[in-house]
Amino acid sequence: MYIDRVRQIIKTRPFSIFQAFFVTLLWSSSWPIIKFGLEEIPPITFAGLRYITASLILFSVVLISSKQRRILKTINRRWWLKLVLYGLIFYTITQGAQFFGLLFLPAITVSMLLSFTPILVLIFAIFLIKEKPSKLQFFFVIIALLGAFLYFFRSINLDLSSMVILALIIVIVGVLANALSAIMGRSINKSQELNPLIVTSISMLVGSIVLLIVGLIIEDIPKLSLLSIGYILWLSIVNTAFAFTLWNHAMQKLAAVEISMINNTMLVQITILAVLFLSERPTVLEWIGLVIIAISGILLPLFSSKKNNERKKDEEIV
Repeated sequence: MYIDRVRQIIKTRPFSIFQAFFVTLLWSSSWPIIKFGLEEIPPITFAGLRYITASLILFSVVLISSKQRRILKTINRRWWLKLVLYGLIFYTITQGAQFFGLLFLPAITVSMLLSFTPILVLIFAIFLIKEKPSKLQFFFVIIALLGAFLYFFRSINLDLSSMVILALIIVIVGVLANALSAIMGRSINKSQELNPLIVTSISMLVGSIVLLIVGLIIEDIPKLSLLSIGYILWLSIVNTAFAFTLWNHAMQKLAAVEISMINNTMLVQITILAVLFLSERPTVLEWIGLVIIAISGILLPLFSSKKNNERKKDEEIV
């Protein structure tokens, strides 16, 4: 009886919402852990170790399942090229840039920059899939840019070091790569020819191998303490492999808009965790900018593009 009751609760929509929020909390908690780990582990190597461990776990799950092995054998060259390119953009470039940025920049700053991913996806969609934003979406983009200006206003007259400027540039490149990979991921998963586990495990394995090779070439080989090994294992097993499984389960029950809104709460979560655990102290003006960006990011998915609105109207007529 008790087990049946638990199974019924797991299948409910409120539980899926809780599940999605819990995953975003796990992902947000990665930022303080990464900052701590960077005290001993070089950034690119750190990213490579995290994702290669997680990908090996996920790929093992694929190999254990006879059904997944059969699907794996049917992947043609075109799909392999797609997955390799997706892995290089989403893991090698995006995650490598994020880890490098966290070495020199506050976690809140890196998180704030990455929160512009939905806006960049909106912009890329105009050119790549001819999807024009609605007036309200365009309004929230302008508001978010205003928030970013307020956040960085204090930094305009500061004498920034060359490494900080380089880190900002690299993180911005990572944000662009993240937005591009979001469109690629949407295109790959939209076809439903491959399930998310195979897409993630293969693309993550490819991207993490390149990350680790690059890290070992350009960085010193680290001597890992037990604490650093613990950071890597926690990030790999809990915050990546386990969190990915929960996120996929939640996506089966929730609409894309709901998933986007929940995911966009991470800026708020990371800011709070950075204040609590990393002693980062935003100024009043930076707080205002962060709140504006967070609200814009959460509300942006609520308003469909013109293309989606036209599609909905057509469906209503039919």
